[in-house]
Amino acid sequence: MHLSLLKLRFFRNLENQELSFPPEGVAIVGPNAQGKSNLLEAIYYLETFRSFRGARTEQLATFGEDSFRVWARLGSSKNSEAPATEVAAAYHRASDRRKITVDGAEPVRIGDVVGNLGAVIFSPSDIAIVSGGPSQRRRFLDIVLSLNDPGYLSALQNFKRVLNNRNAALRADQPMSVVQAWDEPLIRSGGLVMMARFLWVEKWCANFREYYETVSGGISASMDYEPNVAVGACDKEIIHDAYAKALDVGWSRDLRSRNTGSGPHRDELVLSLTRDSHSSEIREFGSGGQRRTAALALRLVEGDSIRQTRNVDPILLLDDAFAELDESRRDRVFELMDSGRFGQVIITAPRESDIHFRGGALQCWGIRKGQICA
Repeated sequence: MHLSLLKLRFFRNLENQELSFPPEGVAIVGPNAQGKSNLLEAIYYLETFRSFRGARTEQLATFGEDSFRVWARLGSSKNSEAPATEVAAAYHRASDRRKITVDGAEPVRIGDVVGNLGAVIFSPSDIAIVSGGPSQRRRFLDIVLSLNDPGYLSALQNFKRVLNNRNAALRADQPMSVVQAWDEPLIRSGGLVMMARFLWVEKWCANFREYYETVSGGISASMDYEPNVAVGACDKEIIHDAYAKALDVGWSRDLRSRNTGSGPHRDELVLSLTRDSHSSEIREFGSGGQRRTAALALRLVEGDSIRQTRNVDPILLLDDAFAELDESRRDRVFELMDSGRFGQVIITAPRESDIHFRGGALQCWGIRKGQICA
C-alpha cells in the first residue's frame, strides 16, 4: 500500500489541508518547530490510532479547537493486490469520543482495524526503546505483535484485564480462594502473550544481528527474549505449567506486596553487544551511537515483519532520525532502507542536503507554520 491522499482538519498546528502524495514518497524540508513531526504523527495515527510521541488524544487537536480529523486514501502498491482503502479517525473533546472508520464503516473494536497503513516510523525518540526500562521494550514488542500477529492484541488485553482483577483482589485482602480464582485465566492469556513474544524474537533475532552489524561496520549485537517466568521451551503446556508453578511459589510474595509478581508484565527484551564470546547489555554499557544503532535495527526488523505478515511494502516514515549518527553509519542506514525493504518514503529534514533517498528522486515540499507547500 501507499498513501495517496491525506486530509487534515485541526490536527496539531496543521489545521486544514489536503495533500496528494506520489507513490515513491516525498521529503518535507524546513526549519524545526514548523510541524514536520506533526505531519508524520498524523499519518502514523492511522496505523495505531495512538500518538507515536505518547501524547494524549485530546492533546492532538489544534490549540483552541474541540476536535480533529485525519482521513487517508491508501492505494495499492505494485507488489500488492490489496484494494484501495479509506481510513479516517476523528476526535471530539465534548464527548471525549473517537470515531474510527475504514471504508466508511465503524469497527466493533478499534483493535480490529489497526495496521491498515503498514507503516514504520523512525524518530530520534526511538533511542528510549533501548535506553529506557524494560517497559519500553515490552511496549515495542506489544505494538509490533498487535499489528502483525492476529489474536495477540486480544490475548494481551485479556491478560491485562485479568491481572488488574487479581491485583484488586490482593489489595482488598480477599481470601486466597478468591485471588487464585484468577490464576487459570491469567495463565491462559499470559501464556499466549509469552508464546507470541518468544516466537517473534526467535524468528527475527538473526535479522537484528545482521542489521546491527551492517550499520555498525562490524560490531555485533544480539536480541533475546527473557521471560519473567522460567520456561525451557516455547511449548504451550510447558509455559502453562511453568507459569502455574511461578504463581504458586510467589504466593507469599504477592500477598505481602499486594501485587502479582510473575508474568509477561515483567518480561524483558535483552539487547546486547557481543564481542569475543562476551556480551554486555547495550542499555547499560553501549555508547549513544550503539544505542541508536540498536533502535534502528529494531525498526528495520519491524519492517521485515510487516512485509512478511501483511504482504505489503512498508511505508517508511523518517522523522529526522539520523541527525545524531556519524556520517558513515548514516550512509549505511540509508543504503539498507533504500535497498528494496520499503515502499513509499516520507522523510523530514531541516535541509534538502540531508536527503539521501532514491538518488535524489523524491519530491521536496516546504513547510512553514504548519502549512505544507508542494
